[in-house]
Amino acid sequence: MALQQFVCASANPDKVAEIASLLDGLVRLLPRPSSVGEVVEDATTLVGNARLKASAICAATGQPAISDDTGLEVDALDGAPGVHTAYFAGVGCSYADNRIKMLQVLQGIPAVQRTARFKTVAMVVWPDGRELAVEGVCEGSIAETERGERGFGYDSLFIPADSDGRTFSEMTEADKNEISHRGRALRALVQALPLAL
Repeated sequence: MALQQFVCASANPDKVAEIASLLDGLVRLLPRPSSVGEVVEDATTLVGNARLKASAICAATGQPAISDDTGLEVDALDGAPGVHTAYFAGVGCSYADNRIKMLQVLQGIPAVQRTARFKTVAMVVWPDGRELAVEGVCEGSIAETERGERGFGYDSLFIPADSDGRTFSEMTEADKNEISHRGRALRALVQALPLAL
C-alpha cells in the first residue's frame, strides 16, 4: 500500500531532519517548496502557530501539509517561554542565545524548582479544509549547565523525567525520539490519521 503523502511545513532544517527521521517509513514527506516565503507565526498558542504553517503550505501546494509547533514551559518562569520558545532571547536570536538567557534567568534556582516540559502540537491540514491536531508532552527539568553535543535548541539543557538523568543532547537520536515531545506528537498523529481520512 502506498504511503500517504504530506508536504512538510517547517522551514527549520533541524526540525525537518527530526520530523523526517520520526516519520520515516510511516508517511511520504515532501520538502517545503523553496518558493514559499516565511510564515509569520503570530498566534498566541502552539495550535494556532501549527495551523498557520500547515495552512499556508497547504494553500501554496494544493497538497496536505504537516506542521508542528513546540514550546518549552518552565515552571519557575510561570510557563514561559511557551509560545515564544524560539525567540526567548529576542527576534533573530540563535539557539545558543536562548540557552544562555535560560541559564541566566534560572541562576540560583535550585534543581528541585527547575521543573519544565516540552509540548509539541503536530497538525495536518488538507486542501478541503479538514485538519487534525495532536499534542505530545515530555516532562523534565532544566539542567544547571549545558551537557552534551547532539541535538539543537534547548536539548543540552533539558533533562527528560523519563530518562536516566541525561539531557536530550547526551542521548542517541533513537533514545531521544523514543521519549521526546515531538516523537510522541508525531506517533500520535500517525495513529490518528486513518480516522481522519
